[in-house]
Amino acid sequence: MPNTDLQQTSSALSPGTLSSGTLSSGTLSSGAKAASPAKQPRRRWRLVLVIAGLAVVGGLAAIWAPAQRYAQTGAAYGARVACSCRYIGGRSLADCQKDMEGPVAWASLSDDAAARSVTARYPLLARQTATYREGWGCQLQPWTGPLP
Repeated sequence: MPNTDLQQTSSALSPGTLSSGTLSSGTLSSGAKAASPAKQPRRRWRLVLVIAGLAVVGGLAAIWAPAQRYAQTGAAYGARVACSCRYIGGRSLADCQKDMEGPVAWASLSDDAAARSVTARYPLLARQTATYREGWGCQLQPWTGPLP
């Protein structure tokens, strides 16, 4: 008799059975489909891409404020120097752009001859204008928005 109990126990724990039913050809006895092995790598890749995307967004959010402050300072410096070069030195704006070095050279400069001002821009980050006033030289326009 003990041998019969052992056979029933071992058949209940065979690899093709589960406590709630049997596993046969990818379906559970309850009717639910098991995940196919081909779809599991796709799910992993989606998870990896979502995590990587969140990391990129988080990284950009972390550096946005400091980058904006540096860009505002660089734009102010570039506008002031280019304005002095253009209206005090009497040189062309293209010639003044050659004097810029480092990250300040990345700013785009534009000239408004009627207002006698030069604007330096870092796209999406900062913009600053310096205006020439007789007897005062080139002055920056007041900053708007949060101070750097």
